[in-house]
Order: sequence, then structure tokens, then C-alpha cells
Amino acid sequence: MPSFSGQGLGCFRGGRLVFENLAFALQPGNALVLRGPNGSGKSTLLRLMAGLIQPLEGQIKWSDSDAGITDDPDLHYGRTHYVGHADAVKPVLTVTENVTFWARLRSPQSDVAGAIDKLGIAPLADIPGQFLSAGQKRRVNLARILAVPANLWLLDEPATALDVDAIAALCDAIAEHRAAGGMVVASTHQNLALTDHAVLHLSDYITEDPALV
Repeated sequence: MPSFSGQGLGCFRGGRLVFENLAFALQPGNALVLRGPNGSGKSTLLRLMAGLIQPLEGQIKWSDSDAGITDDPDLHYGRTHYVGHADAVKPVLTVTENVTFWARLRSPQSDVAGAIDKLGIAPLADIPGQFLSAGQKRRVNLARILAVPANLWLLDEPATALDVDAIAALCDAIAEHRAAGGMVVASTHQNLALTDHAVLHLSDYITEDPALV
């Protein structure tokens, strides 16, 4: 499995340079936790890693490709799962239908039932999204990343709205993913029970105080 890294990264968002000269490196089995105050660029960095936006400077790449991730998006998207702040749960579809819809966009082969069970929402499998709580919707979105394999998980505040049992299930899923050689990057203000992980403090790369902008 290839490694994933970024060098000399800078990003301009919202009329300001959010961070500059940022670097990271992930080997198979690694986990990286992003820390920093609100506005420090955690979500922005995850979106860069996902290939949703481009850096002002620097490059993000896989070790088996000379091209940056935005130069070869098909390769990158096929290796990556991204879960952002918004819980994109279609209200008229059931839990199973929501996860299945997304999984089939990624691969004809998936384990939707297993993913739903691991996140503890199997009893809700036939419930439409409009009747789910915020925490249940979060579990549905997280179930998507378990339904279809991908090398890299990019998780933006994944524990938001989750109860203790759901957080434990998430941490177990992350541990299994890493044990199989998968990589994880997560921004969080909470203490996830992740073993042997690195921490990247975005405050070390802030170019301006976000509270003053």
C-alpha cells in the first residue's frame, strides 16, 4: 500500500492565508489527529487532502505516483473516503438505502449490512432519514466508509453528536482499518481512543489570528 504525504502546503481561504509551510506524512497503518482552535485550518487541510480544493502552494501526493492528487483525481478518489461536517442523509431514503446509494457510487461490491451493524444502527435499517436524530445521522455517514474499502479515511469532527457507545464503535472501526494497513486523518476537539497516533497542531502554521480576521 502506498504512503500519502504533503509538503510545503499553503492555503488561501476567506480572504486570508490560513496556513503555510505545512507538511505531513502517512505510512500504511498510521493515524494523524489534527488539533487547533476554530478557524485554524483543520477542515481546510482535510479538504485539501480530499482533493476538493487546491493548495496555494505545495503538493499532496501518493508515493506511487509522480503526480499530485489533483492531477490524477480518479486515482485519488478511488483510494479516499471523506466525511465532512454535513451529514448528507437523504430524508426520504431509509438508513440501508442511504448507505447503499453511496456505496454503489464507489463500487458494485459492498457490505452495507455489516457497516450498519458495526455502527450500531442495524435496528434503524428501515427507518427513513427524516426520522433520525443528529447522532444517528452521523452514524449513517460513518457507515458509508465501512461499506466500501479505501486506503485513506479523512474525518472532520467524526465524533460530533455521537454518544459513548457510538464513539467506541468508531474507534474500533478505525483500529481495524489501521490494522489492515489503512490510514486515517481526523480533526477533533475530543479525545478519541486512538493508539500510537501522531498529532499535527495547526496553530503552529497559522499566519494570522483567526479571531482577529
